[in-house]
Amino acid sequence: MDVCIVSIGTELLLGQITDTNARLLAERLASAGHTSRLRVTVGDNHAQIVWALAEGLARADAVITTGGLGPTQDDITREAVAAVAGVPLERDERVAARIEAIFRDRGRPMPENNYRQALVPRGAQVIEQRKGTAPGLVVPVGSKLIACVPGVPYEAEDMVDEVLAAFAAHDPSPGVLASRVLRTWGLGESRLAELVAPRFDALWGTPTTLAFLASGIEGIKVRITTRGSDPDGVRATLDAEERTLRAILGDYVFGVDDDSLERVVARAVTGRQARVAVAESLTGGMLASRLVSVPGASAWFRGGVVAYDSAIKHEVLGVRAERVVSEAAAVEMALGAARVLGADIGVATTGVAGPDPLEGEPPGTVWIGVAIGQRAAARQVRLLGDRERVRTYAVASALDLVRLTLEGSPRGLSLEEHSA
Repeated sequence: MDVCIVSIGTELLLGQITDTNARLLAERLASAGHTSRLRVTVGDNHAQIVWALAEGLARADAVITTGGLGPTQDDITREAVAAVAGVPLERDERVAARIEAIFRDRGRPMPENNYRQALVPRGAQVIEQRKGTAPGLVVPVGSKLIACVPGVPYEAEDMVDEVLAAFAAHDPSPGVLASRVLRTWGLGESRLAELVAPRFDALWGTPTTLAFLASGIEGIKVRITTRGSDPDGVRATLDAEERTLRAILGDYVFGVDDDSLERVVARAVTGRQARVAVAESLTGGMLASRLVSVPGASAWFRGGVVAYDSAIKHEVLGVRAERVVSEAAAVEMALGAARVLGADIGVATTGVAGPDPLEGEPPGTVWIGVAIGQRAAARQVRLLGDRERVRTYAVASALDLVRLTLEGSPRGLSLEEHSA
């Protein structure tokens, strides 16, 4: 079915809270084979809610609302749904009794206004509330449905399965809607779009679509989405399109779906039964933090040296190069990290985060060094943005360069032997 999501709450419009429910609902709808046709956010205003519900029903087969089911005067979703459905609100005594029992079990007196939560549009299916006091609702409106869940995220999540079951009963053959995300690093969005453009043309008019998701420190994602009646057929379509895109993008694709650069590096390192150490200057521990965020990192990550002061580079890591923003310094830092911390692989970052130049180099100048045993090399990258962005991108660039080097990619480093 085509579904519209309506998020209700003035606090959402004011930016006081983040609307995580809409994302949850969209994800769950897609996994059940439904299409989110429209998402709308409105305040706690009867006319606005009625408009959003009517607009959603005009554009879709069903509407899901989140929020506005509480006991206070500004919780008016029930009233708006009843108005759109053209039915009165009626007190559901079973709901009222459950709310009374909740307060009784908590040893607290029940405010009279909680009985508002027992008001149900005539003909509605009530979704029992297990984690709060506001029940969910599924209300028929002609041949279409309005489903309502609370705004409290864990209460909404608890009711999604029953909403989807109601949708399935209403439309027992929604089909399968599935997506797969290819994650890339090293290409800008416009260049990526240029490379993938022929696939957009080839897929035009088919159930399969492509989309780009720019996510900053996570690179550019390419999402493949397709629909079909058979799960195996849908999976086969995703597999085939992934192979096609990988042939176009090559090793700019570093992972799929929930993969991160640090997880990919971890797999490559554990596959070699190697141990890693890092030496960081401008990134100040950010690289080590990304690596230790991977579960099980203690099996392969030895540690790091934050050599922010140049004296630490020389005295602890044995850097001989006078210029610390240089290829030679990055190589010697990587070798020094591996040597000092007893690792098989050393990774180093040095450069200029800004806002001021250093050693005549402008902000955004970064050298990344990688050492495996006594073989090492470094590469310069030029990064744009403010100080924090440069540091963040430097970490991602270092992880990607390690990945490419360990995979033996032509875009990785060609390591050279260095004397101990």
